[in-house]
Amino acid sequence: MAAGCVIGVDLGGTKLLAGTVDEDLQVHHRAYRLGRGGDTRTVLANIVDVVQEVREAHEGEIEAVGLGIPCLVDRERGVALACNHLPLVDVPIRDLMAEQLGLPVFLDNDGSAAMLAEWKWGAAQGATDAVLLTLGTGIGGGLLVGGKVARGSVGAAGELGHIVIAQDGLPCPGACPNHGCLEAYVSGNALGREGLRVARAVPESELGRALASGREITGALVTELAHDGDAAARDVVANMGSHLGVGLTSLVNIFNPEVVVVGGAAIAAGELLLAPARDVLARRGLPALVERVRVVPARFGAESGMLGAAVLAMEGLAGGDG
Repeated sequence: MAAGCVIGVDLGGTKLLAGTVDEDLQVHHRAYRLGRGGDTRTVLANIVDVVQEVREAHEGEIEAVGLGIPCLVDRERGVALACNHLPLVDVPIRDLMAEQLGLPVFLDNDGSAAMLAEWKWGAAQGATDAVLLTLGTGIGGGLLVGGKVARGSVGAAGELGHIVIAQDGLPCPGACPNHGCLEAYVSGNALGREGLRVARAVPESELGRALASGREITGALVTELAHDGDAAARDVVANMGSHLGVGLTSLVNIFNPEVVVVGGAAIAAGELLLAPARDVLARRGLPALVERVRVVPARFGAESGMLGAAVLAMEGLAGGDG
């Protein structure tokens, strides 16, 4: 077994993934938890539990832990300032985790962590300007500007899921007070919600039959049925892709990236999602910018955040800052 590994942890709104990762970004052990975990104490205990599981499975040395969380993060103090989907408000999570684990802990927003993995090793490798979106329970975001991950004045930049695509649109889920955010229309939860509406409206579709049989209409099921050819499910995914394209139009017009990387669990829809997004971007974006940008799936899929957290730990040990 490889020695000198770090542990990368990706904390999401409804899942928790940890892995022991070596300097070649090879994952030796993984531990996964599904389900939203109660109060703040429970969330922190779940992180400790998943880290200990992969730590015990690894026979070599563990040097540090990198933690990517779906929060506004004060990186200098290691504090989770606020979180849209979890009870992490003004929590000194870095120091709490370091004390309980007995290891150095390096903290970042989960989208920024995912950007690190995709920039250093993945779909944005070689870029100096890039945008990353991770589509999960909500939307994580990462920005690469001038060859550096942009983190804002305290480290909380990149909340790209909260750009507004409809002024008087749907309420944003979670703790966000806004309406019409991209996250309200483009996420695993949004895909499941729209899939349920269509299942009820089109009972003769495979979505409708699934609902009638008692199956829960989730984003994953909508994606599965879309890949199987169900027209209703494909329409749901394509509609979400169109909303994604509206969001990408603003991001491309503002940041002029070389590449937009789309990851997270919802990227399992693949071109069924990305092709409509590219079509909208081509029609609505500034032509001189659109013709220079690529919209591509994340190389590491739903593991970008976990691997990026591992990169964060490696660079933290080496005195770097991503």
